[in-house]
Parts: sequence; structure tokens; C-alpha cells
Amino acid sequence: MEFEKIVVKILKNVIVDLSEKEINDLIEIPSNPEMGDFAFPCFKLAKIFRKAPNMIASEVGEKIGPSEYFSNIKIIGAYINFYVNKKKYVESVLTNQKLDEKLDIGKGKTIVLDYSSPNIAKPFHIGHLRTTIIGNALYNIHDHLGYKCVGINHLGDWGTQFGKLIVAYKLWGSKEEIEKNGINELTKIYVKFHEEAENKPELDDEARAWFTKMENGDKEALDLWQWFKDISLKEFNRIYKMLDINFDSFAGESFYNDKMDAIIKELENKGLIEISEGAKIVDLEEDKMPPCLITKKDGSTLYATRDITAAIYRKKTYDFEKCIYVTALDQNLHFAQWFKVIDKMGYEWHDKLIHVPYGLVSMESGKLSTRKGKVIYLEELLNESIEKTKKIIEDKNPDLDDKENVAKTVGIGAILFNDLYNNRIKDVVFSWDKVLNFEGETGPYVQYTYARASSVLRKANYSNSDEKVDYELLTDDLAFNVVKTLQRFQGVVADAAEKLEPSFVSRYVVDLAQAFNRFYHNCPIITDDKDLRDARLSLVSEVRVIIKKALKLLGIKAPEQM
Repeated sequence: MEFEKIVVKILKNVIVDLSEKEINDLIEIPSNPEMGDFAFPCFKLAKIFRKAPNMIASEVGEKIGPSEYFSNIKIIGAYINFYVNKKKYVESVLTNQKLDEKLDIGKGKTIVLDYSSPNIAKPFHIGHLRTTIIGNALYNIHDHLGYKCVGINHLGDWGTQFGKLIVAYKLWGSKEEIEKNGINELTKIYVKFHEEAENKPELDDEARAWFTKMENGDKEALDLWQWFKDISLKEFNRIYKMLDINFDSFAGESFYNDKMDAIIKELENKGLIEISEGAKIVDLEEDKMPPCLITKKDGSTLYATRDITAAIYRKKTYDFEKCIYVTALDQNLHFAQWFKVIDKMGYEWHDKLIHVPYGLVSMESGKLSTRKGKVIYLEELLNESIEKTKKIIEDKNPDLDDKENVAKTVGIGAILFNDLYNNRIKDVVFSWDKVLNFEGETGPYVQYTYARASSVLRKANYSNSDEKVDYELLTDDLAFNVVKTLQRFQGVVADAAEKLEPSFVSRYVVDLAQAFNRFYHNCPIITDDKDLRDARLSLVSEVRVIIKKALKLLGIKAPEQM
């Protein structure tokens, strides 16, 4: 961003009525290169100088002297347009050692991220994909900006559903079948419970009774619960390994069992608890929300109780700058309610709790439901993608080395990229034709571009420390567009963190891949002209570095060959 800072300083010397920040906030990047590389609109100055914006632009423009950093400064209507000295710009970007390095924006600050958080004893299905990979990408993005990140997998390992599972196991379960088939068998009996409970509501009463036993420390209930949990974690960890995702903590809902009484007492002491039909609630009528339920009439706790307790524990433990919760959009009310309770408790950091909602993911056949058994297991989906990628490799490049690993990298990366390319708030409909397309705005397209750049550098036996580069040779339109795209990277990552939107990074890396491929197809790289060859190879090298880094932020690997 050095050139933008120079523009600000040039304008500040002439426009004393605006601060550098105000000037910087007004600067635009024209979409049409013919309008320059930076543009400053003078509309805001009309009130200050009491003149038409185009007159102000002309007067300010006349006072700006020549600069070695800009080849031209033009007045176009109400805009002052700056055209960079291309050679200096290219040299500035390609010799900037921080093009892909970690920044220190978040130095000394901690970000807690709560994501994935599947329910124990339920299958890890495609519906869990978004929270897991959006959360992981936000973790990587904040880590790149210098924050200390704490990734927490807040497992759904407590609640009435375990009472249901215990009832289901006692009525229809088989220890041998569960040991043999794991989570699939648990899901089978869980679905059967809901089918039977539609006609036998007394089963729900039994389930609530078993959960109350769990909360009261009943050994049989807790032993069964721990068994269900162990079986589930074994399967979850296998999927996390496939996705190459790790967590700093697996402290789930049960972790807060011995900490909730103190929080309920605190709520009572602060006069926030009311009794409604035997249940303890916090009234939120003045905040235009339904009451936040803290305990049911039988004394059992709820999601809100555990979330409030967890937030207070995390603040004391990690002293976070922000605590980010990545969950589905339909949980908006739940988070709004208990965030407000934290506020009413007098905690000044209540505004550091941030819900990051996302839309649903579905197959073309419709929405997913664990209760009805209509589930697409994520592991099966990932394996199917790997197999489909293998077939594509067999067709396109049957002699490729290490085909198994490449198929895994591309197959899994394709699913992740398809999801993260979409704005997180939008619903995603999954389509194989789109996901595994090597030509569109997809993961395989970006990975192939990386492999292509790697191949060029291997053929040229390139080492970026070898030669002094003549940057004048990279000022043609195609090369210069690649350089300008490279320069955007760090700003895009910062924007992605600020807006909590990983799609900024995925869309950026598609832009970079497209700019590079236009350059690659129209500008021979390994030429007889040594100076031109060295210059173009230096550009290929930087593109390769940034594509790999961008994919890594998204949790996707970059294959050297495809």
C-alpha cells in the first residue's frame, strides 16, 4: 500500500482541511485502468470550499507538482486521477519481503474461535461442514494478522438428547452392534426413538428423567454417556484428520457442568432471575426478545446456561479481544439473547462476543435432518470427491506421480473451496459438476494454476536469488495486472478478518489465478531473451507463493503437480 500512502501525502500537502485518514478513506481504486490506478473524488470538499467539485479538482490538481512515483496526474471531472510509475510500482511490490509474511496487526491480542462443535452420538454430516471450515479459515486469517488464536471445539456433549439416546439404547440397542458400527448404530437407534416418540410421548418423559440423572451424577447414566462420547470422538477425529484441521481445546458443554451453579447464583444475586412456571428465566421483553431460559422447571440447564458460563470462563482464561461463534443463521436469536444477558450482568466485554452466522448447505435433493435419518455423511462425501478426482486424473494425466495424494488434495480442496467461495450468509446447493470443474471459479482451477506455475519454475530450474531483475520488462498490461493483483493480498486478508468473511480470500485467489493465466497464455516465459526470462520467472515465483498462502488460509493444500 506504499503508493496509496504517497497519494495521501501529496494530497495532504494541498488539502489542509482534511486529515490524512479522511483523505485515505476517500481514495478509490478505479475499475477501468484508463482512469488511473488511484482516484480522489472532490465531492466532499464542495461544502468546505463552497465550489463545484470539478472546479475544486482542477484547482487542487494545479497545485500538485510532478512526482517520481507517478507517470501522470490527470483531472477527470470531479476526480484527481493518479497513474503510477509502473517500473517503480512493480519493483516496490516484487521486492517487498512482506508480500506473504505474517503481519502484526493483532500483536498481543487473543481471538477465541468457537466452531465445528458437532453433537456427540450424531453423524458428522455435510451440514457440519460450513461451521468447521469457515471457523478454521477465520482462525488462519487472524493468525496471519498476528493474533494469538484459540480454536475451541465446543462439543455438543450434554443435553436432553443423551437422555433420549440412553432410552433408545436400553430399548433397542446392542452393545456389540454399537462397538462394531459406531456412530451409524447410535444414529439408527436415535432415529428410531423419534419415530416411536411420535406415538408414545411418555418416551420423552423417560429421556428427560435420564438427563436429570446425568446432571445429578448417576453412575450408570454417566458411564453410558462417556461411552457414546468416546465412540463419537474417534470418528470425528478421523474426519478432522482428512480435513487437516486441529483444535486447541475440545472443552464441550459438559466441561461447564461444575461451573454453572456459580453463574446461576450470580444471575440471582444481580436480580436478573425471574421464576416462570417453575423455570428460571431472564426477562428480555424490554429488549424486544423472548425470555432467556436458564433452567427448566426440573432444574436442568440449557444451551444458554452453558454458553453464558463458557463465555465468562473464556474471558477469565484467555482475556480475549474477541470471542467468535461460527454457527448457522437460524441460531441468531439464541446468541442475541444470551449476549444480552452477559450485557445485563454488567460485563463490559459483552460487545466482544460475535456471532458469525452462515447459510445452510444442501444437496440438490433438499435439506438435511438427523432426526429423520436423511443424512449425507461428510466422510462419504469427501471420499466420493477423492474417487471422482482420481477418475479425472486418469483421463487427463494418467502418468502423474503420486496420484493418490494429488487426488486427495484436489478432491477435498474442491469441496472446501466450493463452500468458502460463497458469501457465508448465502445458502449453498452442492453440485458435483460445479465443484470439480477445472475451468471455472473453483478449487481445482486455482490448484491447477499453482501446479502450472510450479512446473514452469521447475523447467527453468529457477532460483529467485539468482538474478537482478529489470522491472521495466514487467510493465506491459498483462504482467502489470498480475503485479497489481499480488499487491492486493495483504489488504484482502485484513478485510476478510474485519468482515469475518473468508470468501474475500477465495475470490481474491481466483482473481490472481485468472490474471496469471492470461499472462501465461500470452507472454512466453522461458524465452531466449535472458533478461525477459528472468523478469517473468520472478513474477511466476511470486504468484506461486501467494496462491499457496491464500489456499493455506482457506485450509486447502497446493499440489506441485496435477
